[in-house]
Amino acid sequence: MKRNKLVIIGVGHVGSYVLADAMKLGLFAEIAVIDIDKDVANGEAIDQEHATSFTYMPNTTVRAGDYSECGDADVIICAAGPSMIKNDKDAMPDRAKLAAVNSKIIREVMTGITKYTKNAVIIMITNPLDTMVYIAENEFGYPKGLIFGTGTMLDSARLRKIIATNYDIDPKSVTGYMMGEHGHTAFPVISRLSVQGFGEKELDQVLQGKEPLSREGLKQQVVKAAFDVLNGKGWTNAGVAQAAVTLAKAVMLDERSVYPVCSTLHGQYGYDGDVALSMPSVIGKNGLEKQLEISLDAQELEWLHQSAQYIKEAMKVAKTGKDLIMYSKK
Repeated sequence: MKRNKLVIIGVGHVGSYVLADAMKLGLFAEIAVIDIDKDVANGEAIDQEHATSFTYMPNTTVRAGDYSECGDADVIICAAGPSMIKNDKDAMPDRAKLAAVNSKIIREVMTGITKYTKNAVIIMITNPLDTMVYIAENEFGYPKGLIFGTGTMLDSARLRKIIATNYDIDPKSVTGYMMGEHGHTAFPVISRLSVQGFGEKELDQVLQGKEPLSREGLKQQVVKAAFDVLNGKGWTNAGVAQAAVTLAKAVMLDERSVYPVCSTLHGQYGYDGDVALSMPSVIGKNGLEKQLEISLDAQELEWLHQSAQYIKEAMKVAKTGKDLIMYSKK
């Protein structure tokens, strides 16, 4: 009988969190970790193996390995490469530099994966996410739908938390999400926001928040939330790791859950194979089962086009990174 298997590529700040969350999930009999620093990979594997001795932990086998581990993997989560490159304490991360560095790493990672499989579902975390997803999806002949990114799942969680705090309610009572880039051009789909049926025009009347609901204000607050985490601890990891593991669970249990994940657009919103960004999508056993092109109002469409254009600028940088860095030897 086949044992459910997860492979995690890159076990730095983000990948190590993914590993810890995946262990607690209890869905995988085997987890293999791959990292350029083999000692780090081995140490993380041993540490998590020790954790299985506690009664509440599932009996998962964890080991460090190489790309051959991908051959029989069900799900691969890629967190390889630096998650942020900052200019200074008060500046936004330089995503152009990040695109140049991580595009080389992702090409090396995908070369390693595709040597052994084109059947596993690959969930991408590496930033700038939209550009990295586009490279992985379109340069290696991988089957459509089996590669996607965590997208604006974390941005959406931040949006729901901000709205919940403003109206003093549980974030889980808020239905709302961000679309576009995972980053500072992500935008809230406010026209579809709902708290148990109460929409954008009703919330201030019904719940009387601390501040009036503002579209531009919400957009800026979500971006600031990420910036606050980055400048506070130097990186973000807990939220995006939980997003990746949530997606892995949706795949393994064939949940057909709808999440705003990142993938290449094929005709939606006027884009056809030239950009990857986040939109609502059905996630099940075959990965991304279906993209859901929701109707947006005029302002939201303008934001989407602005976001797509920004992503394309990062993609231009990534296209110059054809020379591979040997990820296993860096």
